[in-house]
Amino acid sequence: MSKQSNLENRNFDDLEARFQRNVYGGLKGQIRLAVLQRDFARHWNHAPFLPRTPDQPSLKVLDAGGGQGHFSMQFAQAGHDLVLCDISERMSALAKGQAVEAGVADAVTFLHSPIQSLSTQCGSQTFDLVLCHAVLEWVVDPRQLLASLADLVKPGGYLSITFYNVHAMAYKNLLRGNFAKVSQQDYGGFRGSLTPINPLRPEAVQGWLAELPLRTVCTSGIRVFHDYILDKSVREQDPEQILQMELKLSMQDPYRALGRYQHVLLSR
Repeated sequence: MSKQSNLENRNFDDLEARFQRNVYGGLKGQIRLAVLQRDFARHWNHAPFLPRTPDQPSLKVLDAGGGQGHFSMQFAQAGHDLVLCDISERMSALAKGQAVEAGVADAVTFLHSPIQSLSTQCGSQTFDLVLCHAVLEWVVDPRQLLASLADLVKPGGYLSITFYNVHAMAYKNLLRGNFAKVSQQDYGGFRGSLTPINPLRPEAVQGWLAELPLRTVCTSGIRVFHDYILDKSVREQDPEQILQMELKLSMQDPYRALGRYQHVLLSR
């Protein structure tokens, strides 16, 4: 089986069902949502699960590479305006269906385009919140993408990113005895897999973020131990306890650094 190319950005038109099943669904998806909701509730004044009050202005939220809108749709449901951009027609179709089902279709604008073109499409428009979740590891130039997204954040606004942690991938391969893979740093996924083309080093991402006019508000790990439980029966025996332990340890080093994904919330 051939490797995915890391010289072109990835389109998920062929994998939308697997994303729904393996990423959004099940305990993995619950952990992801719980960590993101916790971080926003603690560090942002407009938690996505709290309805907008009558005296509160509607916020402008951009989900860059938002896929099915699994997280961002909550902002539309809370009474805010959401722009969801994705290159995948099938992902966007699923997101549109969810917006209709949730009764928020009028609050969501869908852009079918590469996120690298957002600066052109948005013009001088800026946003109270820009989301870019699980996208950086699928593009050729994540550093440049971060810089362009930062330009779309209004003063006082926030940028939320999650990215695939290459150290977590290395550690899991060590536990499985895949020493050659680690020695060769052979981490790119095969075609048709959900393993990204460009898993990222958190220290590199932090360096890129330090170049931007943004301040880091919090950093958390997502799935800091769940994915390392190799026995499936153990992973499934007490989901609620796993979820609570994930929430507790996601903010604590060294566990935070082992998260399969890293979440960084920044303000401008």
